[in-house]
Amino acid sequence: MRLHRLDITAFGPFGASQSVDFDDLSAAGLFLLHGPTGAGKTSVLDAVCYSLYGSVPGARQGSGQGMTLRSDHAAPGTRTEVRLELTVAGRRLEITRQPPWERLKLRGKGTTVDKAQTWLREYDPTTRAWKDLSRSHQEIGEEITQLLGMSREQFCQVVLLPQGDFARFLRADAEARGKLLGRLFDTRRFAEVEKRLAERRRATEAQVREGDAALLADAHRMQQAAGGAMELPELAPGEPGLAEAVLEAAAVARATARELLTIADRRLAAAESARAATGRELADARELDRLQRRFAEARERAARLAERSDAHRAAQERMERARKAEAVAPALELRDAADSEHRRAAAAEARARALLPQALADAGAAPLAAAARRAAEELGGLESARRAERRLAALVEERAGLDRQERADEEVRQEAETWLADWETVRTALQSRVDSAQEAATRAEQLAVQRDPARRRLTAARQRDRLADDTEAARQRALAAAEDAIEARAHWLDLKEQRLHGIAAELAANLTDGTPCAVCGATRHPAPARKTAGHVDREAEERALTAYQTADELRAQAERHLGAVREALAAARAEAGDTPTAQLAEEAEELEGAYTRARATASGLHAAQEELRQAEGEREQRVAAQQQAAVRSASRVAGRDRLEREQAALEEELTRARGAAESVTARAAQLERRAALLTDAADTARAAEDTARRLKDADARLADAAFRAGFDTPADAAAALLDDTAHRELQRRLDAWQSEDAAARAVLAEADTADAARRPPADLTTAEQAAADADRRLREASSARDAADRCRAELDRLSAHAATSVRRLAPLREEHTRVARLASLAAGTSADNERRMRLESYVLAARLEQVAAAATARLLRMSSGRYTLVHSDDRSGRGRSGLGLHVVDAWTGRERDTATLSGGETFFASLALALGLADVVTDEAGGVRLDTLFIDEGFGSLDDQTLDEVLDVLDALRERDRSVGIVSHVPDLRRRIHAQLEVVKGRSGSVLRQRGAG
Repeated sequence: MRLHRLDITAFGPFGASQSVDFDDLSAAGLFLLHGPTGAGKTSVLDAVCYSLYGSVPGARQGSGQGMTLRSDHAAPGTRTEVRLELTVAGRRLEITRQPPWERLKLRGKGTTVDKAQTWLREYDPTTRAWKDLSRSHQEIGEEITQLLGMSREQFCQVVLLPQGDFARFLRADAEARGKLLGRLFDTRRFAEVEKRLAERRRATEAQVREGDAALLADAHRMQQAAGGAMELPELAPGEPGLAEAVLEAAAVARATARELLTIADRRLAAAESARAATGRELADARELDRLQRRFAEARERAARLAERSDAHRAAQERMERARKAEAVAPALELRDAADSEHRRAAAAEARARALLPQALADAGAAPLAAAARRAAEELGGLESARRAERRLAALVEERAGLDRQERADEEVRQEAETWLADWETVRTALQSRVDSAQEAATRAEQLAVQRDPARRRLTAARQRDRLADDTEAARQRALAAAEDAIEARAHWLDLKEQRLHGIAAELAANLTDGTPCAVCGATRHPAPARKTAGHVDREAEERALTAYQTADELRAQAERHLGAVREALAAARAEAGDTPTAQLAEEAEELEGAYTRARATASGLHAAQEELRQAEGEREQRVAAQQQAAVRSASRVAGRDRLEREQAALEEELTRARGAAESVTARAAQLERRAALLTDAADTARAAEDTARRLKDADARLADAAFRAGFDTPADAAAALLDDTAHRELQRRLDAWQSEDAAARAVLAEADTADAARRPPADLTTAEQAAADADRRLREASSARDAADRCRAELDRLSAHAATSVRRLAPLREEHTRVARLASLAAGTSADNERRMRLESYVLAARLEQVAAAATARLLRMSSGRYTLVHSDDRSGRGRSGLGLHVVDAWTGRERDTATLSGGETFFASLALALGLADVVTDEAGGVRLDTLFIDEGFGSLDDQTLDEVLDVLDALRERDRSVGIVSHVPDLRRRIHAQLEVVKGRSGSVLRQRGAG
């Protein structure tokens, strides 16, 4: 990698644009980067690092994406930018980076943040032109990292050689060296291997423990199934031999369970045989008891039947008389029906005769029928009279309707005449309202056009008066803010000047004996500068700067506010003119009052028009109603005369027809009732005569039937009859007696029943108790056998499951043993790892050995062959070994720790170590050639001879076409190195001055 050109704009202490031509500086091989403390020497190196990786080392990056990198001296409109031109891997590239930028908004107030920008271009020698490659931060970062083959941390250690870091590396312990080497050589993959092995060991161990826990759970379940007879192994999950112990205990438990099952089977067979014998004995006892009870019950039924034999014979005789009376039953029913019919007919006749006149109360059926016919004939002659009576009632109602219509038409005519008499007055008033409203609407439209301009002028005039006062107040505030900003700037610059004058005392405050000076590098400080009275420190300067920036922002805000107020005042004056506000307000008020009155009057136009239209319609309706009423009145006169003549004729006809009755209807009702009574009396008289003849015939037939059936009188035959319910009950009693007698005789005649009766009584209680005891013993034996079988099956199942688990866990156990051994070996805790060296430390020890060998080649030359760096893998105390670093003194022949070197010896040893590390990291990064290196500070601690030897070593790097930049402010180097890049600081920011080898 070779740097060609660096352009810096508004970056760090550089307020303006600065350029560095590395080709010119590198021509001599060595060049010096110098300048006073705080001028910005490190910022040049930060710019190189930022252009490549988009960030700077350490805390200088700040927060975010690099907004703190912007120079405080830069103009507000200048954007921070870094551009680097370099050659790497045979390709000439140009990288341009712009960090995020907070600037003023183009429109409105406030600020906005522009995002970071990155460009990557490549020079094409064929076309002699630059071509764009990418503008993506991620793509450019990956491309640069791949080409350089190292991260930002490696680049800062290899290309920007910070000697202070390597001095600390020489004095550091193994752990601190391991952290630095781990960042440089990126051994995270080896640490990740250690971590992955440890995680894998813990994972396999957890899986083995989980499997052993499940196996122990199966063992506990087997112990429960075996009833506690099984002994569990006293081993925890994960301990060796647990699986074999569990399987052995399970085999013993299964053998015991099978023996117990055999014993239970034999006991069950014996209990089943005893249960069968007692069952048979119980069945025989129950059968004997049943037969003995059956014989006793039959004998008791026979005795009871003998006692009821007389009642049975009486029932048989009663049933016989009932059968004879059944022959007389039809005659009895016929006689009863005839008697009932005759009594109903006689009662009906008595009721009908009670309603007749006294003259006809004793008449026979024929005279009553003749009188009924005469009444019906007279009723038929009144039909025409009843029609005339109904017509007369209709005529009366019709004449009443004509009278009502006549009165209604008269009211209509009078109301219409009264309303029409005032019509002209009403129409004139309504038309006047319509005309007035139309005139007001036209006037309101004219005033509305004048109202809006008057309002705008009045509003503008009021705003003009208010802004006139605001303008003067804003001008005063702007003047005051400008004066405050000028005073704050002057105060800040004075404090800054005072601090620069006393900066030596501020730097001397941090000096301690034995520690190199940050300016000259000396370790002795015989006369450090002292702070004087009124010394200005960094905090006071920063407070003054903050106060100035705040005051300047307030000044800008006041000026912007003054400009806005003046623009608003000009716009208000253009609208309102010079007319006083009071006059404009009075004119606007008068115009608004006239407009309001006109609108109020015009709002009644629609209502007035609608009222006029309704009045005209009502007039037409009333005129039409008046005419129609007159026509209807004239037509009713002829109809009334016709109705009067017809009514007179009908009244004369009805007087003749109703006689003494009040009306024809009343007379017809009298005749209808008389005819109905006479007809009913004649019918009931004939029915009574017929039923009397039928009753006499029924009595004769009944007497004859009773005599033939053997009864003395019809009453005896009626008494012997039974109804259906009584007949069924008597027959049921006779049938039950016969069935019971036959059943008792059949049981007493059975041979086995009689034989059982002659034997002793059965002992059923003893037989049942024996059978119950046998059942209980059978259930107990069966339960014991089932329990033994379940125990055996459960143990078989759990044993099979445990065996399967053991087979499944076998590969996992082997893997855990293998992974645990590898993890312990990689972590340095295994007995096989004699030096207790971790895998990452082992790799770093190999790298450190390479670095020590590369550094020794230069250290021998710098120390005139005295010192050699060697790697040591001895353990220190109880710690781990692998990262020790010793120096061999050829003058004494002894090996000692690098922490015992003096200040100057430490410098050239660290420089040799840095150069050796650069070579090793370069080879590690894929052999990328580093043609440009920077060495930062430390040369002030060397004497002249050692300084010459160190410079000779650095100058020898030119033989490999390398250029080395030395960052230092040691005056002697300015005389020795002709190619220089000087950083000059000032109030407006730092600037760069370049001088080539010539």
